[in-house]
Amino acid sequence: MFLELRQQLDKPSKDWLPLYDLQARSLINLGKNEAASELLKQVIRIRETTQPKTHPSTLTTMSNLALVLNTQGKYAEAEAMNRQTLEIREEVLGKTHPDTLTTMNNLALVLDRQGKQGKYTDAEAMNRQTLEIREEVLGKTHPDTLTTMSNLALVLNRQGKYADAEAMNRQTLEIREEVLGKTHPDTLTSVYCLAYLLQKKQEYEEASLLYQRACTGYKLSLGPEHPTTKTCENHYSIMLSSLQESNGI
Repeated sequence: MFLELRQQLDKPSKDWLPLYDLQARSLINLGKNEAASELLKQVIRIRETTQPKTHPSTLTTMSNLALVLNTQGKYAEAEAMNRQTLEIREEVLGKTHPDTLTTMNNLALVLDRQGKQGKYTDAEAMNRQTLEIREEVLGKTHPDTLTTMSNLALVLNRQGKYADAEAMNRQTLEIREEVLGKTHPDTLTSVYCLAYLLQKKQEYEEASLLYQRACTGYKLSLGPEHPTTKTCENHYSIMLSSLQESNGI
């Protein structure tokens, strides 16, 4: 089927666009990001010749391409595509539209990935802007708002702004416990992130308790072999080993 679609790409037709989108999603789900990226780029070219650049379907394809480029580690291209999508969505849909906010969130993530190239400040600013609008439009307890709070805490942590990061982590954790429950995977992520931050601050006693809670919760909710469970256990083990070495054990 993919070969047939590839052959049809040389013949721009609106009739085939839904099939192209379906194939692109299938490739993404299969982890074939290079093929998905190539297909999405061609789909965008076809859409731009058959419908306005401001068409919702075109913007969705652009957004999907930006996500794939991010996954591939092509951060500069992903940033450019996100910025282009954001500019159009702000103009057409407005700054408070859910699709606009999703693009802002995605752009913040790409900027965070480029933090070591000096873009943490931009990532923080974009997260703060997204958070402000989401709190106003969706409320503080909405899952999307909480995701932005969590992302902001991570960016603050990576910049060494530990006091601000801790405050944001604790606020996110408190709301997630209340709204989602103490064993929800998102709540456990907040527990884990706070543990990791406190480890950096050498507040090992509380960090240890939080690591134990997160690791146990992940085992029960995700399974002992899940990558997230393994990552949590690995970081906890590294902290314990470091403490043993420093204490001469």
